Amino acid sequence: MELPKLNFQETFDFKFKRDKDKFFIYDLVRKTYLLLTPEEWVRQHWIHYYLTVKSYSTSALITEKKIVLNGLTKRVDLLVTEKTEPIILIECKAPHIKLTEKTFEQTARYNSIVGAKEIILTNGLQHINAYYENEQYQFYK
Repeated sequence: MELPKLNFQETFDFKFKRDKDKFFIYDLVRKTYLLLTPEEWVRQHWIHYYLTVKSYSTSALITEKKIVLNGLTKRVDLLVTEKTEPIILIECKAPHIKLTEKTFEQTARYNSIVGAKEIILTNGLQHINAYYENEQYQFYK
């Protein structure tokens, strides 16, 4: 399987397995193999980044947290917490998905429920980081 090189300085040690024509990647948070989709490839990079580079514990990372937004159940891709408080919400898109104002607004709507101080919208190649201050998002340069 040909996986795109993502925009991370680090190289991570992923575990893969293959079953017939499907590939799986080991998720260190859920401690199981997950189907390797383009979006999962991006999420696993962020998980490894927070575990190995930022030295967070696996218990500080929450994947696919369910939220209810306008009566609909949605899932947050990755949530980084400190002392159970949400601090960074990460919304992962597949590398071929263009990051737009519309996709950023989706992430901000999710965060209106979660209440993290910072959000990251990423497709693995481009990362948009913003923090919430004075009731609006400020973008990191």
